[in-house]
Amino acid sequence: MGAKNSKHESQHKSPPTSQRKSAPKTSAPRPASGSKRPPVRAKTSAAPLARPKPTRQAAPAARAARPVGSPRYWLVKSEPEEFSFEALLAAPARTTAWDGVRNYQARNTLRDEMAVGDEVLYYHSNATPSGVVGIARVASKSYPDATQFERGHAHEDPGSDPAAPRWWLVDVQAVRALPRMVSLEELKANPSLAGMALLQRGSRLSVQPVSAEHFAEVLRMAEGPARA
Repeated sequence: MGAKNSKHESQHKSPPTSQRKSAPKTSAPRPASGSKRPPVRAKTSAAPLARPKPTRQAAPAARAARPVGSPRYWLVKSEPEEFSFEALLAAPARTTAWDGVRNYQARNTLRDEMAVGDEVLYYHSNATPSGVVGIARVASKSYPDATQFERGHAHEDPGSDPAAPRWWLVDVQAVRALPRMVSLEELKANPSLAGMALLQRGSRLSVQPVSAEHFAEVLRMAEGPARA
């Protein structure tokens, strides 16, 4: 979802620099991610050898279990022409696998920190204007991103081992659209959001933490008129 092409912060050199999000595997056919794709392989008469797919497995134990009833808050980015919040609302069960993240820090957040029930701000990036447009929730535990093993896929990672997958994802489910978009300029102009990760210099991750206070402030802003 996470940013489609505001996600060029990849630290891994095998697959193309991309972070999120090609169109969902759970809904209509996925459009191109917008990041540079690997060269298209020429077709041959012999069928290519299929790479083994990983079985769904638990993420490595990296953190102590979070206490029940203590949700956290996040922000994910996606370019609207690649996968908009409206597309998420229209997906089966309003849910998609948040695949295509190819940055280790964002991967660690997906794999080790997000939990079912966490709430998510859905941010349209590289748009005119960019801004927060909806609320989603984490709808699954983390599991390996199957696109890393798909031959010829834009997010294929030939160096990833199915026995120890490199890239992970969670399912994201739409909750509701905001009454109006809260634009990036409005977020920057609000002193209450000065410490928000999205607004920090050099912040390009497509999956980011959000404090409970900042999450509530963005929702409050969406209920009121846009600031001049």
